[in-house]
Amino acid sequence: MTARTLLLVDDDPAILRGLKWSFEDWEVHTASDRESALRQVKAHRPAVVTLDLGLPPAPDDAVEGLRTLAEILAAAPDTKVIVVTGNEERAHAVRAIALGAYDFYQKPIDGQVLGLIVDRAFNVWQLEAENRRLQQAREPSFQGIVTGDDGMLALCRTVEKVAPTDISVLLLGESGTGKELFARALHDLGPRRRAPFVAINCAAIPENLLESELFGHERGAFTGAVRQVKGKIETAQKGTLFLDEIGDMPMSLQVKLLRFIQERVIERVGGREPIPVDVRIVCATHQDLEARIRDGAFREDLFYRIGEMALNIPPLRDRGDDCVLLARHLIDKFSADHGRRRLQLSPDALGALRRHPWMGNVRELENRIKRAVILAGGQGITAADMGLAAPAGGDAPEPSATLQQARDEAERKALSSALALSAGNLSAAAKILGVSRPTIYSLLKQHNVNTPS
Repeated sequence: MTARTLLLVDDDPAILRGLKWSFEDWEVHTASDRESALRQVKAHRPAVVTLDLGLPPAPDDAVEGLRTLAEILAAAPDTKVIVVTGNEERAHAVRAIALGAYDFYQKPIDGQVLGLIVDRAFNVWQLEAENRRLQQAREPSFQGIVTGDDGMLALCRTVEKVAPTDISVLLLGESGTGKELFARALHDLGPRRRAPFVAINCAAIPENLLESELFGHERGAFTGAVRQVKGKIETAQKGTLFLDEIGDMPMSLQVKLLRFIQERVIERVGGREPIPVDVRIVCATHQDLEARIRDGAFREDLFYRIGEMALNIPPLRDRGDDCVLLARHLIDKFSADHGRRRLQLSPDALGALRRHPWMGNVRELENRIKRAVILAGGQGITAADMGLAAPAGGDAPEPSATLQQARDEAERKALSSALALSAGNLSAAAKILGVSRPTIYSLLKQHNVNTPS
């Protein structure tokens, strides 16, 4: 199990002694000022830090504590920092959260309550660390798919089960939901991963050119055909053919595609020689194909051929807090691309992200975050930087849930994610979360979370 390493930062020796005793089952380090705290972070890389914002030389002000927080996160971005504030210092706590603190706790200190907050912070830290380890250890699979949503995690598990087969998959979802990412995951996780992945957008190519793009053509087949050209289907030999926006394919080509799917043989335009092709077919569309069938715009027999397994990708607005998770991931990516320091989301940006309907889904979010990284003036991204309206009430966080409710929700999501990572293996999930197997059973019952089938 990963070492439970904790750094306590406070200028009161009595508080440090008491807290150290409360965390006797942890590897505990202490610091009393900013310089010693940074030395301990660099030396021990603690998973969790508790940080009193009132540090010398100005213990009655939060300036030094906030500076310490920023420098800790710059040195160890994955560390979970819990700031400790006085009862009248809520504004300092909100500022600390905006700078990247994991949580805050108000004095007077109750060792048992603080212990629960620290345990949960460690569980999240360990889950993220395990996630990074798995991403590094596995071959590329779900690249670009970032989620903590139960529905999306279940969809990823389904893709893992379907990928090793040759069943035809139809991906359904709004524009911008990531259908091509799932198509690539089906390819990368399957036995055809070392062969080509060939994609073609059926809506982006004029009807008179699409047939040649798909099936290829022989020299002299039409004006301008000066040489033999292989089509996308033939190019994908032994690999995966991804037909994006299949709902926009002209009816005349639907007949020819159906014949290929049934016989696995093509003829180039202007050719007479049958060419056998071995490919796995994955299709995607944002359209309602059953409605298109009723309107006579799509063949019912083709629908059943391409949709042996249909997977629905939910829109971003139905994925809970994924908009925030994705935003942070994209901020890190674009900050690195543009040579900027790691930026944080301000409280008004968090509120705006959660309120926005995201009709353009992940593609819209990506565009807005790229814009924000370029326009942000300081170390924080605001709603205005993203071109979004700030929530009513300014920078104040939403009082939509109590702190206990927020912590329960975070615990439920961490539990669901651990079960997803471990494919429902309770012992493995317990190891990821740093708890015992009986505790897993207790958490499952407490949060009404079902194990994956």
